[in-house]
Amino acid sequence: MNLIFNVDYQTRFGEDIVLNLSHGGSVKKYRMSTVDGTRWSHQCLMPDNCGVVDYYYSVEYTGSLERHEWTTVTHRLELSAERAKNYTIYDHWVDIPEDAYLYSSAFTDCVNRRNRTGLQPSTFGKTVRLVVRAPQLRAGERLLLVGQGDALGNWSPTRAKNMVEHNFNEWIIDLDAASLGTRGFDFKFLALNEKDDEEPMWETGLNRTIELPLMQEGEAVVYHLDQAFFSICNTKLAGTLVPVFSLRSKTSFGVGDFGDLRKMVDYVEKSGQRVLQILPINDTTITHTWTDCYPYSCISVFALHPQYADLNQLPQLKDGKQRNDYAALREQLNQLPQIDYERVNKAKTNYLQLLFEQEGKAMMSTQAFKDFFAENEQWLVPYAQYSMLRDSYGTANFSQWPDHNTWNEADRKALSNPRTKVYKEVAFWYFVQYILSSQLKEVHDYARRRHVILKGDIPIGVNRYGCDVWMEPKYFNLNGQAGAPPDDFSVNGQNWGFPTYNWEEMLKDGCLWWVRRFQNMAKFFDAYRIDHVLGFFRIWQIPSHAVHGLLGHFQPALGMTREEIEGYGLPFNEQHFCEPFITDWILDRMFGERAGEVKEKYLNHAHDDVWVMKPEFDTQKKVEKAFEKETVQDELNLRDGLYALISNVLFVRDADKDGEFHPRISAQFNFTYEALYDKDKAAFNRLYNDYFYRRNNQFWYREAMKKLPRLVEATRMLVCAEDLGMVPDCVPWVMHELKILSLEIQSMPKDPHVRFGHLSANPYRSVCTFSTHDMATLRQWWDENYERTQDYYNSMLYHGGPAPHPLPGWLAQDVVSRQLTSPSMLCVLSLQDWLAMSERLRLDNADAERINIPANPRHYWRYRMHLNIEDLMADEEWMNSVKELVAQSGRGF
Repeated sequence: MNLIFNVDYQTRFGEDIVLNLSHGGSVKKYRMSTVDGTRWSHQCLMPDNCGVVDYYYSVEYTGSLERHEWTTVTHRLELSAERAKNYTIYDHWVDIPEDAYLYSSAFTDCVNRRNRTGLQPSTFGKTVRLVVRAPQLRAGERLLLVGQGDALGNWSPTRAKNMVEHNFNEWIIDLDAASLGTRGFDFKFLALNEKDDEEPMWETGLNRTIELPLMQEGEAVVYHLDQAFFSICNTKLAGTLVPVFSLRSKTSFGVGDFGDLRKMVDYVEKSGQRVLQILPINDTTITHTWTDCYPYSCISVFALHPQYADLNQLPQLKDGKQRNDYAALREQLNQLPQIDYERVNKAKTNYLQLLFEQEGKAMMSTQAFKDFFAENEQWLVPYAQYSMLRDSYGTANFSQWPDHNTWNEADRKALSNPRTKVYKEVAFWYFVQYILSSQLKEVHDYARRRHVILKGDIPIGVNRYGCDVWMEPKYFNLNGQAGAPPDDFSVNGQNWGFPTYNWEEMLKDGCLWWVRRFQNMAKFFDAYRIDHVLGFFRIWQIPSHAVHGLLGHFQPALGMTREEIEGYGLPFNEQHFCEPFITDWILDRMFGERAGEVKEKYLNHAHDDVWVMKPEFDTQKKVEKAFEKETVQDELNLRDGLYALISNVLFVRDADKDGEFHPRISAQFNFTYEALYDKDKAAFNRLYNDYFYRRNNQFWYREAMKKLPRLVEATRMLVCAEDLGMVPDCVPWVMHELKILSLEIQSMPKDPHVRFGHLSANPYRSVCTFSTHDMATLRQWWDENYERTQDYYNSMLYHGGPAPHPLPGWLAQDVVSRQLTSPSMLCVLSLQDWLAMSERLRLDNADAERINIPANPRHYWRYRMHLNIEDLMADEEWMNSVKELVAQSGRGF
């Protein structure tokens, strides 16, 4: 079979267009030819029985890839014209479209879920095929073709020809060229709702016209047409954010599980919403204590946390006493107002071990388990061995293990063979992950059938003692710590303790680790939130000896040399600017009557009134160690003062490049800056603003574009990003280019010139919310700062008089209603903020609703909803009020 591909693309001298043709699991490249640098073509032969061919075009310069088409949804050619021996295809180059979100699985498989079918074989002697994309069509709608002549229905909608959706949002039809009666014909597309009796909707714009070439018997001509547009409003959806661990049902085991998540899908669907967002659900087990509760510190980006197994879906324990004991324990743990992480996880793990002994052999002999193992073996086998060694050696710090300090690929064969001894030692972890994966996949499939988007969360970091670092250490830098600079969440910055990524190494294999991670997520979710997307531009790298984030700097970043710094008019003294500046007046200001004690115990005298830290206390980690057993607040205040003393510098040295420096973040608030002459302060301010807001913009743009396009195109999930904090100008450039949804929070606007965000200014491609898991809830925020609340009450809610406290339900409903009516595509509110509308249902103590406090790295993540999901759904008054509010905002279905 002869295929002739044609595409128009204006190239520069030295550039070539390459046809990338995928068939049978392999991709072949064909260099196309041109006579004018604009019209490119290539002829190739394919077997008659090859069926379907997917392909895309790319641009190469001297053999190197310059750019390629949007590959999330590629071109598709069905070789179904039975009498055709020659196909001539007329294509156009496809860049990522403005409405790329409509091609995401969130829309094609959830909201606008439709059945796709292949094109039926045709027997025309001369075939004309029309292919068009119509992503605006909603669930229950299909595309029709109508035009001039009897063959196209003479412009009568009742005689329009049905088209077939053979690819995501792509419709196709074969026409008999002989029946068209003329080489040139006009036509248009119609959208028909199969469930309504309404007239079909005509596409906008002028009539389409095609002038056919002279055709011979056995020829097929394929036209890939411009997108069909209809007068259909942009889709807006409402949703709820709630961590899985926070869910509560009548059948829970002291913590939310995947069975509860299925019930929450029902709640979302019945209340008129379409999005259910959760926090990360990966395994975080390091110490088997409550400190493992931090969901963003995963030990494996693939393994799911055992605590989320729904024991109700599993076979019962055959031992009657054990069964009764666990039933009683479940009842007891489920009555607790908050999660008891240690008791819950110990009980559920022990239960799973008993079930493994009882059912493991039978379950792991099924074809379903074998398929799961084969699909996930790459990460599953190392994870199981890591988990076994962690528990055997009593620590997750693999550098302290007597052996197996890194993953040995040679162990895989024995660990994968059910007949070996080592397989039996790790089989329990295979068993648990199989259960978790099966249950979560079932929830995902169920959510799709209910037209609900399940939205996951991808943490920016991993635990430095986790399986991922143990398995592939080349991808990580362990000589620093990832975190975030000071922001509204934490004045000292955030130190997450994660290793930073070795992007140079990751880019060598096309970010394969990340691609596998995203593709694994796509098994369970149709949308995802990229946690701290700024980390793909640059990460805040903190020295390993620091506790706070103030001593960090962006990595990568263009550091400044001594000459550059002095070029701003600031005389540079490395010792004075890069070492803690400590004088008598600073000590008196910071420590008052304890200044003398600080000098004697923690400092050495340098000269005049200048002091230096003693070697045993010259880093924040050393100070932390010295105070680790202190609980008295005065002593903790002293410790924090010493932390501040050590971070009292104007510049920090680059971690990798000698002779380069970075201005210390928020340096204008420290004593070194205060001691500068006014002209030096002005010079530093110019330098500071240029460095943080201009100097690195193009550099960080290029860094992000090396990574993010690969990840965005790895799956069809809807991509959302958490783009909060110190956001450089290049971030919106990249997010617009890749069509990533931003996060818009009215109480935390991105415009530095306003106190509150104007909801009407939200971009459509965004997620609107009032609070996140890292923030105070709506009710907490309302009472945090009375002056700020009064301003919001008058200027944003347009109410007169004093703002009422605490927040009444009717006013919470006003706030929620305004969020829902914003232009944002998604409005996803926390469950706590939804419940704030009902004084009858909401928790009495607003402070008990807080999920996380970022300023506290040892915060206990244990919030749990106080109502059962079943009772919430059975409350008709509540369900109707939410459904009505969603419908009034234009987000209902």
